[in-house]
Amino acid sequence: MIPWLGEERNRMKASKFSVAQKAFIIKYGEEGTLASEICRKTGISQATDFNWKKKYSNIQAFCSV
Repeated sequence: MIPWLGEERNRMKASKFSVAQKAFIIKYGEEGTLASEICRKTGISQATDFNWKKKYSNIQAFCSV
């Protein structure tokens, strides 16, 4: 096994979306847009949408200022 190959695999991929963009996407869901439509338009999975809601729903107060 090549030693540097293992290091390549352990790196995490950078997110395409900033925290503010994630909060903005979550806001659409709270306004009544279907999760399936949000996911289709933004190119994320429904699992990602669910995880972002859990993680970033409390950031809405900071983004609305």
